[in-house]
Amino acid sequence: MLQKNQKIAIYMDKNLDSDYGKMGFGVMRYSQNPVVCVIDSVHRGKKVNEATELPFDYPVVGSISQALELGATVLVLGTAPSGGRVPEEWNAPLSQAIENGMCIVNGLHDKLNDRFGQSLGPNQWIWDVRKPSFIPKIASAQAANLDNKRVLLVGTDMAIGKMTAGLEVYSWIKEQGISTRFLATGQIGITITGKGIPLDAFKVDHACGAVETMVMETADSDIVFVEGQGSLLHPGSSATLSLMRGSCATHLIMCHRAGMTKLRKPEYIKVPPIGEFIALNEALATACGSLTKAKTVGIALNTSTLSEADAIKEIAELEQETGLPVQDVVRFDAGKLGRTLLD
Repeated sequence: MLQKNQKIAIYMDKNLDSDYGKMGFGVMRYSQNPVVCVIDSVHRGKKVNEATELPFDYPVVGSISQALELGATVLVLGTAPSGGRVPEEWNAPLSQAIENGMCIVNGLHDKLNDRFGQSLGPNQWIWDVRKPSFIPKIASAQAANLDNKRVLLVGTDMAIGKMTAGLEVYSWIKEQGISTRFLATGQIGITITGKGIPLDAFKVDHACGAVETMVMETADSDIVFVEGQGSLLHPGSSATLSLMRGSCATHLIMCHRAGMTKLRKPEYIKVPPIGEFIALNEALATACGSLTKAKTVGIALNTSTLSEADAIKEIAELEQETGLPVQDVVRFDAGKLGRTLLD
């Protein structure tokens, strides 16, 4: 639905520098569309790289009107508030955008077509990314019969960089001329790639089947990367098991944040030794040997809070502890993990 030549504005009001802005950050980092501005009334007048640690020089404006003046035709909702619902205070700017002919990309749970669909003009659309497009069959481990490599990104917490790590290693593999696909399972990945499944919008009984359908449709690719969701450590997450069952993963990449000893929320849950957690993920993916054996090929480590020297030290220490290749694939190079998949 989103054409690559359409100019986008990313709506991140009061959240450009917060953890709730990961949708906007992902679009800035990976979207092929021209970004004309970011909307945030708090940081208006700055550039993104002046308000955050992100390297982008997109201008930050304070209103929909200014985004229109810069030529934006699509508004991407770049903030994910707690609970994934569209706040009431967004109704006015959304109405203004639609009245002025803008299209909307909405990655939240609320369906904006239900709210604004009757106000759309010709060639104007609202893309509710989290709306499932099909009802899958119950999964039956069909992917286990494929002879390709299926790489699932898993993590020690939610929002820890599974999509980012997957896209970075996928891009490196693609640059080597190898047949590969990245299968998006969340709103950011779907928005960036233009296809995928909104895993958390499927009923529990259908989630594994949705993943299986997507994996089977890309059976002709030599290496398939499946975007991870959730974490086995998080009490509110069931997504990882659906991804394991639906993909019959052959390889895992563990995503972790340097220095993290407990979950962000709920904070009282401690992160176990990384080696033990890797073993847990492998055991569940394999189901005690009854399904495809899944091997962890490396750790994607987020070292953004460390200096470069400390990051290199942390990577070396974690490699010694686990015996696995470790890399910050954003800060350094994804080739270290990519090559383990080719060996």
